[in-house]
Amino acid sequence: MSETIQPAASRRNFIKAAGAGTAAAAFGAVSLTARAASDIKFDAEYDVVVCGGGGGGLPAALFSRWLGNRVVILEKAGSVGGTAAKAAFWYWVPNNEPMRRAGIADPKADYMRYVARLSRPEQYDATQPKLGLSDWEYEMCEAIYDSASPAAELLSSKGALPYRHEAAVPDYWAELPEDKAPRGRVLFPKDGLPSMSDGGRVAIRTMSAAARRDGIDIRTGCRVQKVLVDESGAVIGVESLTEEGTLYRVRAKKAVIFATGGFTHDPELRKNFLHGAVYGGCAAPTNEGDFVRISSALDVQLRNMNYSWMAPISLDKAIAKDGSLSGIFTPTGDSMLYVNKYGKRVVNEKLAYNEVCATFSEWDGAKGEYPNLTLISIWDQQAQDHCGSDDYGSLIVPKGSNDRHVVRGNTLAELASAIRERMAKYQSALGGATLSDDFTRNLDATIKRFNGFAKTGVDQDFHRGERIVEKLFNGPVSKKADQKNETMYPLAAKGPYYAALIVAGNLDTKGGPKTNSHGQVLDTRGAPIKGLYGVGNCVASASARAYWAGGGTLGPIIAFAYRAAQSANGGQP
Repeated sequence: MSETIQPAASRRNFIKAAGAGTAAAAFGAVSLTARAASDIKFDAEYDVVVCGGGGGGLPAALFSRWLGNRVVILEKAGSVGGTAAKAAFWYWVPNNEPMRRAGIADPKADYMRYVARLSRPEQYDATQPKLGLSDWEYEMCEAIYDSASPAAELLSSKGALPYRHEAAVPDYWAELPEDKAPRGRVLFPKDGLPSMSDGGRVAIRTMSAAARRDGIDIRTGCRVQKVLVDESGAVIGVESLTEEGTLYRVRAKKAVIFATGGFTHDPELRKNFLHGAVYGGCAAPTNEGDFVRISSALDVQLRNMNYSWMAPISLDKAIAKDGSLSGIFTPTGDSMLYVNKYGKRVVNEKLAYNEVCATFSEWDGAKGEYPNLTLISIWDQQAQDHCGSDDYGSLIVPKGSNDRHVVRGNTLAELASAIRERMAKYQSALGGATLSDDFTRNLDATIKRFNGFAKTGVDQDFHRGERIVEKLFNGPVSKKADQKNETMYPLAAKGPYYAALIVAGNLDTKGGPKTNSHGQVLDTRGAPIKGLYGVGNCVASASARAYWAGGGTLGPIIAFAYRAAQSANGGQP
């Protein structure tokens, strides 16, 4: 029977306190003498304690339970799901079973060259045994290949995460010569919509149902704030705070597995670790870097703290802390372009979301500014009329939808005035940035140049539409008879016109304590901390800056959840 602490009215303040510094002093580790360890009053005892009930915690708990362990999930929020519940939940699984069955070759050596080329392009060397990766990075990337497919198969066979194979979905760099299996690595929850927009809700529903079915205790409203360590340095349990303000201590006979997400919603951590201005993200609001703080008392190594899984986001929604905030995964519209505050186009709008974000942090040393700190998406009535209701994260939304982020103008001059007014509203968040005096003139020239490219079908400036993945992110646009590039169409000579402000955001961060390939958290000497494991975005990713493909977050997370459960049970994957 699963236990659940029912949501309480204090949840908003409870969550707020976790990230506002008021509870920061409570985070950490408590070392116990042998006597204290035996005398402490635990409220419950389990073989494995999993902290966090999202896309990493649920699989880790399930894998642990299926090995015969008694397992509890302690979830800070009022329900399980975390960031994964908001995701499309593609999961990238190299050499998966459907690929093998279909005869799609995905040898390990080829996979390793692809991920190494993207993770460390400045060090990549195909002639070296480890391709320029560090020993740790190489071992971690190998572990994904070795374990993602067995993990996915086990979840599916147990009814926890049945899948369908999305054989046509390409990797984000399908054209690279290192990518010998450019399609076929993506799996998706079986009962999700054809648009694949609801995968996270489906996955969390099926995994949490399996958890309850198989006897995993689930306690929501429990914010883990300390790990309890015996005199030998082994982690033997955790202390959590309930919504009611009571302490709940749980002994872990075998292991504590953290899967509490990254630090997206901790502005201080974002400011001090991430490169450039990141205005927030679409991670669950409970992703406040808890494990970074908790583990700091254990002499851990932090790695990859400067990178995150990036995506452009709506400035309006970020400032408003809008719960519907999503990354702009699908920048829909063919008669649509992005310009900076000077009215100039600066990026291929159809690049994969992670890659577009590099543009926001470009620095103009001569002017001492970030000229692209905010970009402006501009589209016409044709693009507006052809938008879909389920275009994942699109700024262009149907009439009657939440469109408070959109400004309008019947002419380009009117549109510029509306944009300038909206930017003034957020001046303090934009360092005082506003549109340049020649914005309208430059915008007019930019649109004329874009329209010329659209008519010929060749984007001579940014090569929009030339790569496979760009068509994937184009949205369900019907190609017109006179259209030579399905991602581009001339903007109308007359309004109305529409615009929205976009800034850098993230899905979640990807830095934290360093683990080994079995999920064990490592101390500064490189030794595993006995009994302590980490999975997902709360620990360091070996992907560095790379976002290999759609599902490149969740596939590896499932692999490491599988490996951590095996190791915690005394075995190896």
